[in-house]
Amino acid sequence: MTTSIHITALDGIVNVNSLFTLAVFLGLTWNPRDPNNSLISEAACNPDPHVAEDMIAFHVYSFGSFLFSSLIALSLKQAIRLSKSNYSGLPHFLGLVNKGLLRVGMLVSGLGSVSGCVFLMLALIDVVQIKLGTLSCDTGSGHSLAAVVPLVILVPAALLIYISLVLYAFFTS
Repeated sequence: MTTSIHITALDGIVNVNSLFTLAVFLGLTWNPRDPNNSLISEAACNPDPHVAEDMIAFHVYSFGSFLFSSLIALSLKQAIRLSKSNYSGLPHFLGLVNKGLLRVGMLVSGLGSVSGCVFLMLALIDVVQIKLGTLSCDTGSGHSLAAVVPLVILVPAALLIYISLVLYAFFTS
């Protein structure tokens, strides 16, 4: 019913979420109000305070999403291990893993990872605006746009590939 492929996929989700959670914590330790942490030379390019507030909020949302996804994945792994256990003291219902629920759990865990990536990308866009200037600044050097454009192209492209593979696994397993 369940295979090592499911365990490997769940391990991958947990490992990637752990790396992204580390990135979120590093982002939260940075003080956006420190004037020495900015490369903005034009006063007109300084972001509003709400950009720093959004950055913190997006980091927290990202952390929550990654934690949710990891906990679901770890729970599914534990359920699979319990179902394969030879321990006879388990109640009968703990020894069964519903394949449909397993698939839904993997889908929900994948969606948690995707939402965490989206929130982390939004937080990074705010970090760029705080460090290099707002995206709408006309007098800036364009470094903000140069940093953000690859981010908003590559991350959604990778997420699209990831979502496609998760949906493929969901419908074919």
